[in-house]
Amino acid sequence: MKKKSIVALLATGAAGLLLAGCGGRGATNAASGGGDGVKELRVVIAEYSKDHTKTFWDAFAKKYEARTGVKLNLQIVSWNSIDQQTSTMIQNGNPPDILNLNAYASYAKDGLLYHSEEVLPAATKADLIDAFVQSGTYNGKMYGFPDLSSARAMFYNKGLFRRAGISAPPKTWDEFVSDAQKIAALGDGTVGYAQPLGPEEAQAEFSIWAFNNGGAWKSDGTWSINSSKNIETLQFLKDLSTKYKVTQNNPGKTNRTDGAFALFSSGKAGMVVGLSQLSTGLDKEEKVDYGVAPMPTRDGGVPQTYGVTDYLMAFKKNGNQDAVKKFYELYYQPDQVNTWIKAEGFLPVTESGLKIFASDPALKVYLDTLPNIHLTPTDDPTWDKVKLAVQQQIGAAVAPDGNPAAVLGELQKTAETGG
Repeated sequence: MKKKSIVALLATGAAGLLLAGCGGRGATNAASGGGDGVKELRVVIAEYSKDHTKTFWDAFAKKYEARTGVKLNLQIVSWNSIDQQTSTMIQNGNPPDILNLNAYASYAKDGLLYHSEEVLPAATKADLIDAFVQSGTYNGKMYGFPDLSSARAMFYNKGLFRRAGISAPPKTWDEFVSDAQKIAALGDGTVGYAQPLGPEEAQAEFSIWAFNNGGAWKSDGTWSINSSKNIETLQFLKDLSTKYKVTQNNPGKTNRTDGAFALFSSGKAGMVVGLSQLSTGLDKEEKVDYGVAPMPTRDGGVPQTYGVTDYLMAFKKNGNQDAVKKFYELYYQPDQVNTWIKAEGFLPVTESGLKIFASDPALKVYLDTLPNIHLTPTDDPTWDKVKLAVQQQIGAAVAPDGNPAAVLGELQKTAETGG
């Protein structure tokens, strides 16, 4: 496959990149069927939306069964609990055949997954954006097959900005705090910033702020979770609620979709970190006059962004290899993968998809920030445990009695010891 750098991808209109996590252990070779072919594949899919996820995958299952004679036993699971549920499945030696999640490396390390040469058609791999091939590769083999991607930016409520006398989105953290305070002062339940540090995606919220303060999960190949920059970032996120009083109540327990996004969509939040999927819902409802801008940085430097891809990984089970390969053959057909991505409001993972998505002006802000995108270390087998620990623990740091340095110190220990 012809390799492309991030800069080259930007020139061709690429969008989003990666992140990750998961959690769990356990090995299995239990067959989901028998002999050389299975009659059923168990497929666990994360629920991206109430409106589209089940609809798409039900239709996909019918088409797949018609083509192959193999039934897809679908399980749609909320992002709020999918890490815990799938971790339990795998620990109990009962993984699905196909799993949609945002981390894979620990399972690849344990020899539980098929790699691309075993189940992914060569033409399909050649069409994948190279950055996603790299993020899905562990020890020289590709195990994480991307299903969609996203990049993050700052959403702001133009109506609330006008009422508060704010002429433009903030570019520095000081400007951000000042703007958020002005919006919170409008009253009537309005908050300056909707902050989601609950378990759904706490690692994403912390990541994008840390990246805009010069922080990182790893530095020079070594875990740096409790670096001074990261501690400073988490203290800032705590101060937003406990000192500046600009967030909703209990941000450490607030999830992204049903918490922060819901607040912004109802017109009650001045700002929130979002992605193209949020735009889709806002455009449909037409209740909020909003804008999208690059993230504010600690000192006004070049804005950094955070990107994510999720994966469709395949667990090795006796007799399921051919059925799994046929699953990918169908999924990566343009009329399937791009239909799924568009319906959910995300960004493409294939070169052919770029030609379709690059013409959408609504994606410009994400494309403009791609040169400075940052990823989480999904290719590190320890990341799934780290991510799960972050989701469960980091919210406590922003409580009134929270200790950001102590929480990050414990997360550093988790990373260094492998859990």
